[in-house]
Amino acid sequence: MKAGIVGLPNVGKSTLFNCLSNAKAQSANFPFCTIEPNIGVVNVPDPRLEKLAELVNPERVIPATVEIVDIAGLVKGASKGEGLGNQFLGNIRETDAILHVLRCFDNDNVVHVDGSIDPIRDKETIDMELKLKDLDTVEKKLDKVNRAARTGNKEAQKEATVLQAVKEGLETGKSVRALAFEDDDRNDFIKPLQFITDKPVLYVCNVDEASAVSGNEYVEQVKAAVADEQAEVIVLAVGTEADITELDTYEERQMFLEDLGLTEAGSAKMIRAAYSLLHLQTYFTAGVKEVRAWTIKVGSTAPQAAGVIHTDFEKGFIRAEVISYNDYISYGSETKVKEAGKMRVEGKDYVVKDGDIMHFRFNV
Repeated sequence: MKAGIVGLPNVGKSTLFNCLSNAKAQSANFPFCTIEPNIGVVNVPDPRLEKLAELVNPERVIPATVEIVDIAGLVKGASKGEGLGNQFLGNIRETDAILHVLRCFDNDNVVHVDGSIDPIRDKETIDMELKLKDLDTVEKKLDKVNRAARTGNKEAQKEATVLQAVKEGLETGKSVRALAFEDDDRNDFIKPLQFITDKPVLYVCNVDEASAVSGNEYVEQVKAAVADEQAEVIVLAVGTEADITELDTYEERQMFLEDLGLTEAGSAKMIRAAYSLLHLQTYFTAGVKEVRAWTIKVGSTAPQAAGVIHTDFEKGFIRAEVISYNDYISYGSETKVKEAGKMRVEGKDYVVKDGDIMHFRFNV
């Protein structure tokens, strides 16, 4: 599961990517400096992991991770191949969620591809290119499906009806994610086509340092524009975040943040938001050898969670011993939790809760 950073050229995508990952994407003041998508595996900041490590004092601590892809800037006409459009749109299609970076700062030294600062225009430019690409996808598929439907194939007729609704929605300017369908129709006919505008989206407003805490007028415009999408908007001073990552020690970084009036780096909030956007959650294993955060999809059962550690754990699953995070912190150790009768034994149908501390029993 991975999230792709998209936006127009020179809005701060590669600088943001560099803040998030150890990979060093080329960052330059001109369009198309990122030709191939850069991929970074980013640690998910989680205070719960740190708290568990303090109590257990393990030999090592391993956080959850999320994959972030830096995709080169789109331009108007990308859906028709302008710039490096087809390649970029293909890279977006391969991601599971979109982090849409919008420039919300004034700076004459950083060239804007359209010559002026207007995040709503920029958003609409990207949105239009993505919708046009999806429209091209659905029209090609409809052409094939309609031929089958004309032979009397009932399944093809049903698919044609759904895809026609997608086509009409896109033609009126709606994203696929905003269109209402039955779950079965969406799973059977829409998801296999990997429509770009069906992916969940998070808007990242790149602001100047002075606007890092409270945002600015550009940010308010973005919030108003996306209100109907029910999408989250995050404010991030990407240039300032880049400066923070250059500092040597955690203490220095915290002092810098406090001077700005921030309790933590905005990039940390963004990573957690991306994790949530991908419908991911965390469970923990905690022992003297290792305290570790494991990533699972929301709604995963205990055997599925066990399978993340090793496929044998899922195949031979017997039961899971589960402690809620709050109970572990409250009692201070696994032993005291057991003594208080707060450890639960769960079976194959148990749906894992975010933050569960788990130990699996299995036999293969």
